[in-house]
Amino acid sequence: MTKVTWQGVYPALTTKMKDDYSIDYSGFKNHLEFQIANGIHGAILGGSLGEASTLEKSEILSLLESAKEVANERIPILVNIAESSTSHAVELAKNAESNGADGLMLLPPMRYKADDHETVMYFKTVAEATSLPIMIYNNPHDYKIAVTIEMFEQLTLHPNIQAVKESSRDITNITRMINAFGTRFKILGGVDTLALESIAAGSDGWVAGLVNAFPAETVTIFNLVKKGRIEDALKIYRWFMPLLELDIHPKLVQYIKLAEAAAGVGTENVRPPRLKLTGIERVQILSVINDALQSRPNLKIYEI
Repeated sequence: MTKVTWQGVYPALTTKMKDDYSIDYSGFKNHLEFQIANGIHGAILGGSLGEASTLEKSEILSLLESAKEVANERIPILVNIAESSTSHAVELAKNAESNGADGLMLLPPMRYKADDHETVMYFKTVAEATSLPIMIYNNPHDYKIAVTIEMFEQLTLHPNIQAVKESSRDITNITRMINAFGTRFKILGGVDTLALESIAAGSDGWVAGLVNAFPAETVTIFNLVKKGRIEDALKIYRWFMPLLELDIHPKLVQYIKLAEAAAGVGTENVRPPRLKLTGIERVQILSVINDALQSRPNLKIYEI
């Protein structure tokens, strides 16, 4: 098992699809190798960007097998858990552990808006079912359940709950967490358009989306901020921002896969009910991507 440090850039990996909507495992492996070659520090599969809602559990475990084969202990591989029932979440956690996962990202219960007590009990039950390290995903904007300081206080009793993916879109939550818990929970920013600000505020890592198409730029921004080279990081970040905004849209999967295709590192294939972009929407999004590609920064001048 590869130790999860909860530091650095962790792509929420896209799931590569063939024209017949089956998973392109070869393409997935090539993509992960491309990410590793560009300096990522860990990877998460089966997340929202990975089209989790359309994946069978057997497919998630097959993706895990493929990812572990490629990673070969160079980086940790995390499996996302986004389930509607506690029993299904526990089952996936156990299966992920027995199939070699290095850690888990855990969302609150899906579909049902659980109250604070129900959400905490859900997290605790999953944590008690596995020895894997866990990152709680706090994203009330999209999933309507906020994981509060008071809830994290109850989760401190579980040593394998170690981190939070902070996607509340409130940068002050990072300071609140640090003030409340010190270094007890690692914090990874989860909103691409707030990434630099999150790192500067003290987050340990970045769970990134546009990294799928632009890993070198993503890793460089993270490393520059951690080195205190904010002005250099800002130059890349400002170039990156129109692309990063593609990550905060309901069609982030289609948008980011289009960016991958335009950058020559993937295809536009998605699994229904998602469909490839067409018409004016595709033209507009592709224009944003192509403008960025044409003005792509020379990262050599920012060598660290």
